[in-house]
Amino acid sequence: MSPAQSTSTDRIRAIDAWWRAANYLTVGQIYLLDNPLLTRPIDPADIKPRLLGHWGTSPALNLVYAHCNALIAETDRQLLYICGPGHGGPAMNANAWLEGTWGELYPEITPDVDGLQRFFRQFSFPGGIPSHAAPETPGSINEGGELGYSLAHAYGAALDNPDLVVACVIGDGEAETGPLSASWQAHTFLDPVTDGAVLPILNLNGWKIANPTILARIPESDLTSYFRGLGYEPIVVDSARVDDDPYAVHALFDGALRRALAKIDDIQAAARAQAARAAAGQPAGAADLRPRWPMLVLRTPKGWTGPKEVDGERVEGTFRAHQVPLPGVRENAGHREQLEEWMRSYRPDELFDEHGQPIGLLTTIRPKGEARMSATPHANGGRLRTALDLPDLESFGAEVGQDASATGTLGPWLAELIRRNGSTFRLFGPDETVSNKLDAVFDVTSRVWRAQRAPGDEHLGARGRVTEVLSEHLLEGMLEGYVLSGRHGIINTYEAFAHIIDSMVGQHAKWLESATEIDWRSPVSNLTILLSSHVWRQDHNGFSHQDPGFLDVVASKQQDLVRILLPADANSLLAVAAHALETTNRIEVIVAGKHPEPVFQSLPDAVAHAAAGAGVWDWAGTEQTVGRTDVVLASAGDVPTVETVAAADILRKHAPDIGVRVVNVVDLLAIGDPRKHAHPMSDDRYDALFLPGTPVVFAFHGYPSLVHQLTYRRHGHDDLHVHGFLERGTTTTPFDMLMRSEMDRFALAHDALTRVGGHDHDDLLGALTDARDAARAHAYTHGEDHPSLAGWEFVGWPQDEPTSGGTGGDPGEGETEGAAPGN
Repeated sequence: MSPAQSTSTDRIRAIDAWWRAANYLTVGQIYLLDNPLLTRPIDPADIKPRLLGHWGTSPALNLVYAHCNALIAETDRQLLYICGPGHGGPAMNANAWLEGTWGELYPEITPDVDGLQRFFRQFSFPGGIPSHAAPETPGSINEGGELGYSLAHAYGAALDNPDLVVACVIGDGEAETGPLSASWQAHTFLDPVTDGAVLPILNLNGWKIANPTILARIPESDLTSYFRGLGYEPIVVDSARVDDDPYAVHALFDGALRRALAKIDDIQAAARAQAARAAAGQPAGAADLRPRWPMLVLRTPKGWTGPKEVDGERVEGTFRAHQVPLPGVRENAGHREQLEEWMRSYRPDELFDEHGQPIGLLTTIRPKGEARMSATPHANGGRLRTALDLPDLESFGAEVGQDASATGTLGPWLAELIRRNGSTFRLFGPDETVSNKLDAVFDVTSRVWRAQRAPGDEHLGARGRVTEVLSEHLLEGMLEGYVLSGRHGIINTYEAFAHIIDSMVGQHAKWLESATEIDWRSPVSNLTILLSSHVWRQDHNGFSHQDPGFLDVVASKQQDLVRILLPADANSLLAVAAHALETTNRIEVIVAGKHPEPVFQSLPDAVAHAAAGAGVWDWAGTEQTVGRTDVVLASAGDVPTVETVAAADILRKHAPDIGVRVVNVVDLLAIGDPRKHAHPMSDDRYDALFLPGTPVVFAFHGYPSLVHQLTYRRHGHDDLHVHGFLERGTTTTPFDMLMRSEMDRFALAHDALTRVGGHDHDDLLGALTDARDAARAHAYTHGEDHPSLAGWEFVGWPQDEPTSGGTGGDPGEGETEGAAPGN
């Protein structure tokens, strides 16, 4: 039941009281170690030695929060608050404390003066909490440590949450970022029938840390035209029009917020009624494909209600209010006097009792239970998460010995997954679902598209489980919001362009690392990133598309929270994808090609091999026949594995006296340092696989240095010789791409021979060098690779077929006619 409605005047007075209380608590967190209720004059010992935090954005954040609470208390509406301004942490903390959530989740913050003192002390203090709205902050799913992702997170949280409205406050500095600019388009993928709504609230306080903001300095007519062009109906609340009088601003904002929410209700009601009529077979009328959603533009002074002037410099309404308006409070008695005047201006005696607890009219707009924005389960998505209904893999596996596209094999499984989980799983990608051969999903769903549709469009629909837009930032942000609010998804993109989201993934990794240490944060679904169209099969797009370095970025994170999975074939991809969608609290990066490649393992073997992370492929080596192991050929990645098996096959046929072990690694971080992380395999298991003292020629998907970084403390590291991408590429044939990085089968076999006494196999070494020359000459003459190089089965040498013309056997800069040593 909703609380009894108060009169309009009482309601505004309650909102103002909440706002003043939140502002007081915000200032207290930034400055005070003690004396939280100002029961005596502030002295230097009451002040923190290091003043960290940001005041400038906080008053507007508190204003919006107070008004949202009043609406919740009146209507029982479900609201999620996303704080975009990067340093809004003290404001978010203050509101969570006022709602009582902070004390419930952190019992050491007791409901008394000592608890309030601890609440102030912990902020931006050693052993305390960060200055951002971090995982420690109840109600937060957006830290804001890096600007630009709030609106994408908001739209992701709204998907498949039909009763939720996400109030997203966007700082005007944040609005200048590329990710945020792209996020304005996200309503194109929002279905008013089955999804919730996002209410963007642009906070125009006019300043960044030292400069004005662009949107605050353009004419209002241009500003509103800009947002109308983006598909919004902007509602402007400008405090300057009422001389920044708080009560007048409250009245204006209250009316604007009510108008915006009423517009949202109208859009959803019309769409849902239309859908119900259509489902009943009744005339439904024309569909409003792209409703004009409301948004708010809130203009208030930066640092509103703070010091207007400090040491003769104007502060309120300028960049000087951005961080700590009174920086010398401990040493400067005049600053201390201003601080006390500032804090007492909020009239704390009207807001808190002698125990430091909220009293009076402000408590009438405090929501109850999970209706509190700081306690909503939508901001602690693990509480809402349910396991996916995963299809069995058996009927989707590929036949051993055949060639199959890994992603083409995964596509039908994903289609069945979507069919079974119609409101809890989504696929995101930048216009690459078809290119990456996942198009089987379009047998069961469409790309969601609320903009105009035209004859000839394919797989576009008013609702669908696939979101495509050419902004990896937006897609990643929507997936993060979707996962953090309790659902599941995958983003797929070209490997080289995953770098666009490097820092976003880093921020999510930091979020997970902090969240796993907070007992009230429930585990959320993995952030699963599928990279295809990868470096070794970007021969047609050229050097610009050839970059496996995203793996290095991921590996630099806390390795117990990330996984790098390099399935060798189609069945291995099925195995790792299913596992990634079952587990929680990790970032799972899967690299798999889309072109047909050999299927090496049956599905049961692939599942077992993926679970083990790495293993010996006895069938590919000769150590059992020879009775000893002279060299280990290892691989990680699909194309490197093909070349490794082909190299082993060459040695089997032409150097049968050499004992070759073949090791395949699926879980790259399993070979890392067990002294630093819990996930890597033990030293004993590593030694059993790689046999320290035995040369290891390792064909790796990415840059060779990453394998060396992971294994530098392993036994036998000096015996490890890694081949990988050497940053030499162009538009050429697939095999020539391999030769440019000495990743081809001939280079691998050549390297292995030299490691075990190549002088005994001079003829074979010469044949291998000739093979590379002939392969390049054929490619440069005919524009395609020699037929003998297809697949992994050895069917003869390229030099067995004479070539003519072309550029001959020029091996390229940095390569040699002799051995192709590892790195």
